[in-house]
Amino acid sequence: MFLVRLLVLFILHSCVVGMQPTQISQQASSPPHPTGEQTPFETDNLSFPWSRLRLPRYIIPLHYHILVHPNLTSLHFTGSVTIQIDVQNNTNWVVLHSKGLQISKATILDKNLAHLSDQVLPCLHNPAHEQIGIFSPRVLISGQKYFLYIEFGAELAEGFRGFYKSIYTTSSREIRTLASTHFEPTSARMAFPCFDEPSFKANFSVRIRRSSEYISLSNMPIVKSVEVENGLLEDQYAASVKMSTYLVAFVICDFKSVTASTSSGVQVSIYADPGKWSQTHYALEVAVKMLDFYEEYFNIHYPLPKYDLIAIPDFEMGAMENWGLTTYRESSLLFDPHISSVSDKLWVTMVIGHELAHQWFGNLVTMKWWNDIWLNEGFARYMEYISVEATYPELKVEEYLLHTCFAAVGHDSLNSSRPITSPAENPTHISEMFDTISYDKGACILHMLRHFLSEDVFQSGIVRYLRKYSYQNAHNQDLWDSLANTCSEEDFISGKHCYTREQAHKNSYMLAGEHLDLTAMMNTWTLQKGVPLVIVKRTGPRLMLRQVRFLRTELPSDPLWSTLQQGYLWNIPLTYKTDTSSTIHRHLMTTQSDIIYVGEAVNWVKVNVDMTGYYVVHYEDGGWEEITKLLKENHTALSYKDRTHLIHNAFQLVTAGYLSLNKAFDLIGYLHQETHSAPLLQILGYLKALYHVIEKRSDVDLVQNFRIYILQFFRGVIDRQTWSDEGSVLARRLRSEVLSLACHLDDTSSLDEAHWRFKDWLQSNGSLKLPTDVAQTVYVVGAQDDHGWASLLHMYKTSSSAAQKDKILFALTNSRDTNKLYSLLDLGLEGQVIRPQDLPALIIWVAQNPRGHHIAWNFVKKHWSTLVQKFQLGSSTIRHVLIGTTGQFSYPEEYTEVKMFFESIREYTSQLKSPQLALDNVQKNVRWMQRNLETLKNCLSENRPL
Repeated sequence: MFLVRLLVLFILHSCVVGMQPTQISQQASSPPHPTGEQTPFETDNLSFPWSRLRLPRYIIPLHYHILVHPNLTSLHFTGSVTIQIDVQNNTNWVVLHSKGLQISKATILDKNLAHLSDQVLPCLHNPAHEQIGIFSPRVLISGQKYFLYIEFGAELAEGFRGFYKSIYTTSSREIRTLASTHFEPTSARMAFPCFDEPSFKANFSVRIRRSSEYISLSNMPIVKSVEVENGLLEDQYAASVKMSTYLVAFVICDFKSVTASTSSGVQVSIYADPGKWSQTHYALEVAVKMLDFYEEYFNIHYPLPKYDLIAIPDFEMGAMENWGLTTYRESSLLFDPHISSVSDKLWVTMVIGHELAHQWFGNLVTMKWWNDIWLNEGFARYMEYISVEATYPELKVEEYLLHTCFAAVGHDSLNSSRPITSPAENPTHISEMFDTISYDKGACILHMLRHFLSEDVFQSGIVRYLRKYSYQNAHNQDLWDSLANTCSEEDFISGKHCYTREQAHKNSYMLAGEHLDLTAMMNTWTLQKGVPLVIVKRTGPRLMLRQVRFLRTELPSDPLWSTLQQGYLWNIPLTYKTDTSSTIHRHLMTTQSDIIYVGEAVNWVKVNVDMTGYYVVHYEDGGWEEITKLLKENHTALSYKDRTHLIHNAFQLVTAGYLSLNKAFDLIGYLHQETHSAPLLQILGYLKALYHVIEKRSDVDLVQNFRIYILQFFRGVIDRQTWSDEGSVLARRLRSEVLSLACHLDDTSSLDEAHWRFKDWLQSNGSLKLPTDVAQTVYVVGAQDDHGWASLLHMYKTSSSAAQKDKILFALTNSRDTNKLYSLLDLGLEGQVIRPQDLPALIIWVAQNPRGHHIAWNFVKKHWSTLVQKFQLGSSTIRHVLIGTTGQFSYPEEYTEVKMFFESIREYTSQLKSPQLALDNVQKNVRWMQRNLETLKNCLSENRPL
């Protein structure tokens, strides 16, 4: 224990802070010094009073008064915070969060603004927990309110978290600097000392000092601007509504804006660097339209008077939902109709829909702790779909939800997955919660629930949830109670239309004559990991059903498989349809096996209609042959969603060992009849993904045969495409994907067209506008010679369109010249020509290049420490880089190499889930090749139609 004590004393260093009168607001006078007897104390005898990662609950923040003054020349900021606190238990200590801040002064005042002590107050630091402790020699009395005042300073952060710097270049090549914040999940403590946990909601009054050449923005509108010393201006903002610290935001910049108002009078503004102001108008249209939609859908007014959206030049994520001031990556907010494609348009629309949904889900009602972050992110992801479908039906976003659920199944069918609700205590674990499970699986189980309960019941339930927990925090059970119309005993007694929790199972929804316990049902989806596989077998007039856990890394014949099945059981809201009626039948499956009567006259059954349920379906004993026959004879008997779902399930089942590759190829043999883009894109996606793995193997004949095979398979679809922006949104998205793959597979006619268009575009010095949907494909083809590559790199440096820069960078990474790939990675690491925010995408795109996949992986290994420093351990960025650079490995030797690297950096990876996820992914590929490679070769050699 002596060694432990020395270690604790070493890391807990104290900072002596001076005592001077302070002002809580501009109008406050200097508080008098305290009178009365004080308890003497020795700083050296104090040790940090708190040992846990989460803060004590005996101090509750009520209102923050924040003053910040960033210096955009010295890249340093100073500030002060006065926090009104409510003391719950007698104590001498206030413990709160601070990270990387130099505390220069701290004091505690009573409710009359009088100092509690005339002595120097100690401030102890616990860097490991990112906490500080302020010691008061006078006991803080339970039930009393006080003011904690702290002055601090720090450098503007490098990277993308906390209060950080960002730069952009004007059209006249002048470098401009701005300062912006990104606090979610645990980085508000990098900008000001605070109680940085979501349940510590408080009001915030912000003041920002700036020079006159800049503007400032924060969550609320400016009340007034006053001139202070040395010509500085101080913007004083209205007090905010109650909110969590991670939603506080401020930006100091010289941007321009475009503004409009919603039907309820909310002022909406889009801010961007002045050179990109012309690209803000579509976002303004979307934000106004969607804010109107959400106010009507939730039947709750947006509670702030303004809503700002700002494009930050350096931004790691897609966007951040700070209340009243949402921050975006430029490519997620700005839209140039002359350059941006229809996919870019859909992306911008969905991201705005996502962040606007957060103004209710996350901001108005916040999860109690990060283990339930899906209550924020799953809802926002699902509301993207609902909001875009309602406001921009021409974008055909319904396909997007299918692919969202396919992505979730892909992640969740690996043993390294996790439950939606999972423990998360330290910042690294909390960051890892922002993943496919929280976002995509969360959205998909909400979609399942909406269809199960009915749209009206679902909508009224979430409105009830939002109203009841407004400006509060909630957890899973609160949502289930709201959806099941249950409430507290007090609400029940007061006559509100709801049930006590004990009555829920008696009074809730009826299904097939049975009462539904919604909590028990949904706990099977949120408290256990994985996705169920429903195995269907026709026996006369009956469907024999059984459910197992669906795994893609272990086969049913493997010894470990039965162990990994133990304890897994879901309450599955099944839907099915048959050829005998148009009715969608429903059945709640709550046991390992079940029976449904469908009748003797039924020729076929499709389970999981339109994939409204989050489960995979396998048809035993000739079931797949039955469906294959139906598709070939009358594929329109099934909806396009059902056809897409069947294709997805078939190839997933091949990976999991339930279905032969031959049968999956037989299933998609009806392609020449298919006209809807969703099934075509699903088939294209699987063949493309498989080809990208195959082309990275040392089998030239196999690659060539597969290339010819895919081109023959899609010949009719390729020949129907035009190199234009004509047609519906779905037709345009299909065109982009089909022509891109055709050129990648060296289709002669497609390559000739792309070469010709690139040559004309280059000769016009960029003044010729390429069709937006094929521009990236044209760039990729043009990048294959030295002159084209150099010209594109120059265009990348000068383009003012983030969407165009992304397309050009992707094209540059497709070079067959490995020296060019090395030089791109060097530019990305250096961070001037290619911004640090784009380095992860650059690495992943190089990894997708068959000449670059080992180059990218070796780059990650060599620069691992730098990458972690730039993007933080546990971030989704690090996860995407690890999976993106290893995701197409398929040799056992590659699996061993990846595993050895992770073991060599165990000090990092022991805290992370993503390395095991990456390993599972490689293992899946290795086993697929071991089981299916010979079958694939036989299919190709026999020239069977896929």
